[in-house]
Amino acid sequence: MIKKLLMLISLLLVIAVGLAWAGYRMQQERMDRALPVEQMTPLHVENGTWFRQFANQLVANGLLDDAVWLRAEAYLNPGVTRIKAGEYEIEPGMTLRQLLGKVVAGETVSHSFTLVEGMTFRQLRERLLADDRLEHQLKEMDEQALLQALGSEYTAIEGLFLAETYQFQRGTTDLQLLQRAHEDLEQVLEQAWAQRKEELPYKTPYEVLIMASIIEKETAVPAERNQISGVFVRRLQRGMRLQTDPTVIYGMGERYRGNITRADLRRPTPWNTYTIDGLPPTPIALVGREAIAAAVTPEPGKALYFVAKGDGSHQFSNSLREHNNAVRRYQLQRRQDYRSTPQE
Repeated sequence: MIKKLLMLISLLLVIAVGLAWAGYRMQQERMDRALPVEQMTPLHVENGTWFRQFANQLVANGLLDDAVWLRAEAYLNPGVTRIKAGEYEIEPGMTLRQLLGKVVAGETVSHSFTLVEGMTFRQLRERLLADDRLEHQLKEMDEQALLQALGSEYTAIEGLFLAETYQFQRGTTDLQLLQRAHEDLEQVLEQAWAQRKEELPYKTPYEVLIMASIIEKETAVPAERNQISGVFVRRLQRGMRLQTDPTVIYGMGERYRGNITRADLRRPTPWNTYTIDGLPPTPIALVGREAIAAAVTPEPGKALYFVAKGDGSHQFSNSLREHNNAVRRYQLQRRQDYRSTPQE
């Protein structure tokens, strides 16, 4: 009787082990089966999501037929429950095991946002608020609140962000992105200020930034940045006014309609370098690293003037007479395909 009982127990153990093994094999097969997606599919895991909620989310999204397979994996391997919030991409052919590995490792999708050289803060703010990948805080902030959030001692927001491409994850705020861009600008400006030559006509790093913004607006030709910097530096050193059109345009604000007149050149604004001496009070646009570098490394020479040639480049002149001749040639008799920026 005891022998028969032992045989029965052994048989039941064998059956139980067999069933457990079969269940394990089935569970592993489900973990290694490709998820039912035919194209790149986004998956957003909210902050504070528990593993059980994550499993149910996959079922609700049609990625799993039953959450039991994922919960079984958590029982066998508790480490997989340490999922991280964020946005993920499910590629065609990706298995449940691979997706789980991504979510545990926090391999979230990276987005990019480019701050474009020459853009004003008003234009940048509009682009940031229109980007639905970012969480928006700027909408409720005026200029002074933003300056305070940046920890900035400046009194104007214009030009305080480095023109660069920034990577970010969904859920990042527009303020966080601007804080990074401001910190990068401060670092680049500090390095440029430390490497400048003493004879340059700048009293503060902020003045370097102002000059860089004018250079940025004056040319899109990389090879000309240092030449234009040289012209403006020599004019400042000689006590000449900068007389640069982009500062006039900036001072006009919404009055600018694509053209400036003689009356605009004569109309005083804080930024009109035809009517003020020295640099304007603030930058007039966002700048990149190259414009800042050009501001502190002006090209030596004698040129004091330049005029747009119509192909995106400029003609540089040493004397007013040469400059007037260049103006007649390139401005008063404009070519049909005249443009102020280089052809792409």
